[in-house]
Amino acid sequence: MQNIPDKAVAELGKGTFGQVFKCKDLLFGNYVAVKVIRAIPKYREASKIEIRVLETLKEHDPTNQYQCIQLHSTFTHYDHVCMVFDMLDQSVFDFLKFNNFHPFPLAHVQDMARQILRSVAYMHGQNLVHTDLKPENIMLVNSASRTTSVRTIENGKAQKWDKQVLLNTEIQLIDFGSATFEDEYHSSIVSTRHYRAPEIILGTGWSYPCDIWSIGCVLVELFTGDALFQTHENLEHLAMMEVVLGKIPVHIIRNASSDAKKYFSNGRTRYPDKTTSVKSREYFAETKPLAEKISPTTQYNRLFLDLLRKMLMYDPKKRITPGQALNHPFLHTRFDDFGHVEEPTPPLSSAEDSQN
Repeated sequence: MQNIPDKAVAELGKGTFGQVFKCKDLLFGNYVAVKVIRAIPKYREASKIEIRVLETLKEHDPTNQYQCIQLHSTFTHYDHVCMVFDMLDQSVFDFLKFNNFHPFPLAHVQDMARQILRSVAYMHGQNLVHTDLKPENIMLVNSASRTTSVRTIENGKAQKWDKQVLLNTEIQLIDFGSATFEDEYHSSIVSTRHYRAPEIILGTGWSYPCDIWSIGCVLVELFTGDALFQTHENLEHLAMMEVVLGKIPVHIIRNASSDAKKYFSNGRTRYPDKTTSVKSREYFAETKPLAEKISPTTQYNRLFLDLLRKMLMYDPKKRITPGQALNHPFLHTRFDDFGHVEEPTPPLSSAEDSQN
C-alpha cells in the first residue's frame, strides 16, 4: 500500500466499518472520496476482502462499463486502511429525501432498473454477490435537477406542488464491504433489513438470488417513494411479505432453520404475538398487496408488476436472474409519461422522403 497525500474536506458518510470523507488530492488538485476503515483488526481483515473484490471488478472492467465504483488506490494511515475512489454525487436515497420522497418519473425508474441489473449481472459473472443493494448504495453521478410543478386533485380540491426531476440518471453501485465471493465463507445474516431476502431470515442459505430480491425492493421504492418493507424485526417482516406477496410456500417454511420455524403456525406467520408493539401493528396495518401499490392500470404498470413478481419470488431457485431480467419486455418497451406504450414514429412516405 502506498502513501497518498490527501486532505479531508468533509465527511460523506459513516458506517460499521468506518467513515467516508471528501478529500482533496494534493498531488493532482482534484477531489476524491476516501473510505477510512476503523483501526480494529477484524475490520482491517474485512477490508482486505473488499479490496480484493474491488480489484477483481476493475480488472475485468477497466473502463467501468458496468458501473461498479472503481478503486483507484489504497494506503495506510495510523493503522487505518484507506481506499480512494472517484467523487460521486448524492445517493439515490439522499435525492429521494431531498425531493420529499416524491417518486422518480416512470422513465427514470426504467432506466435505473436497466443500469442496476447490468451492474449486478456483471458482478454475478465475476462470482460475486453484493448482499447490500439499497438506495443508499446506488450513487448518482450527477444529481443536477430541474423543478417541475405537479397538479393533482385531492378530496375534490386542486393541489399544486413542486418536485425535482433529474437531468441525468446515470448511476454507480458502491459499498462492496459486504460483497462475498460465492465459493467463500457466507455469514448467516447479510443485507440491510428492508431489502433482506426471505431465505436470509429463514436461514435456508443465500446466494446470488438475494441480490435480485433487494433490487425488486429498491425498484418499488423508486416507483412509490416509500420502502416496500418498512420493518424492524423478523416476524413483522415475514408477515408483511405475506400481505404484499401472498402466502409463503409450505416447502420453504418446512426447510427453515429451527429458530425461524417459531415464526409460523399452521403454515402462516404467528403475527401478531404477545410481544408485538402498538407501533408495529400500526405499521403493519398500512401494508398493501403489491398490485395495490403498483395498480396494473397501464401497460407500464402491468409489465413492471410482472417483472417485480419474478424478482420477489419466495423460492430463490425460481427467482429471475439479472440476465433474464434484462431481457424482460419492461426494459425494452418505450412508454410515455402516463405509462402508455409509445407508438413508433411511422416511416416517411416516398413523397416526404424525396422532399428531404
